[in-house]
Amino acid sequence: MSRPQPATRDDYPHFQAIPTRWMDNDVYAHVNNVVYYSFFDTAVNQYLIEQGVLDIETSLIIGLVVETKCNYFAPVTFPDVVHAGLRVEKLGTSSVRYGIGLFRNDDETAAAQGHFVHVYVDRNTRKAAAIPAGMRSALERIQA
Repeated sequence: MSRPQPATRDDYPHFQAIPTRWMDNDVYAHVNNVVYYSFFDTAVNQYLIEQGVLDIETSLIIGLVVETKCNYFAPVTFPDVVHAGLRVEKLGTSSVRYGIGLFRNDDETAAAQGHFVHVYVDRNTRKAAAIPAGMRSALERIQA
């Protein structure tokens, strides 16, 4: 399996700035790998909230993470600001595969990149549910 090349900012139609925190650094003096997945989750859900298609307390349809992957290219360290590039790579009936690139400060190439898959389900039954029209429209706007 060949290692992917870092993406550039031009590969993503939407960006979310996420400041690092002191506690994100680990004993090796860089942001710990587990924090990158938190950045992924933040970028996706912040986009949906900003688009008015997700209310984390009351939406009838919610996304559950079923798969993630991250490739690391360069370290991020507090007090860097991460700019999370977001795109939709695949849009199904009840699932979405998001592509996310994490860019350190003003860097043009990704420090890390990967994907994040949501399966949308009914909040109460946890059974797969079709992505609502408003959400689908918001996702189509950032489809690659």
